[in-house]
Amino acid sequence: QVQLVESGGGLVHPGGSLRLSCAASGFTLDYYAIAWFRQAPGKERKGVSCISVNEINTYYADSVKGRFTISRDNAKNTVYLQMNSLKPEDTAVYYCAAHSWSGPCGTISDYEYDYWGQGTQVTVSS
Repeated sequence: QVQLVESGGGLVHPGGSLRLSCAASGFTLDYYAIAWFRQAPGKERKGVSCISVNEINTYYADSVKGRFTISRDNAKNTVYLQMNSLKPEDTAVYYCAAHSWSGPCGTISDYEYDYWGQGTQVTVSS
């Protein structure tokens, strides 16, 4: 069964850190661009970051640049999102998604992603 499973979410104080994981099963991530999206209550889902197949290309939304880092470990079939200096406005459900694409990941539209995870809640609050 093809599946993406996010983990690592939780409650953290402002300024804290979390590392999200996106583990794939039923397929290999080697040939997939991976993205992280987030959706806050009452708001539209937005792209946060993505990483290309060969790791050369990464993308970050302006709101997370310098604070979040995306990486992948193909041997573990997992992609990570390291989130530092977290702010209350980072509170959202975070989703990972995979698209079979070898080009730059920043050009991929939401609807093109082939697989989605179920999401993990991140809450930043004092």
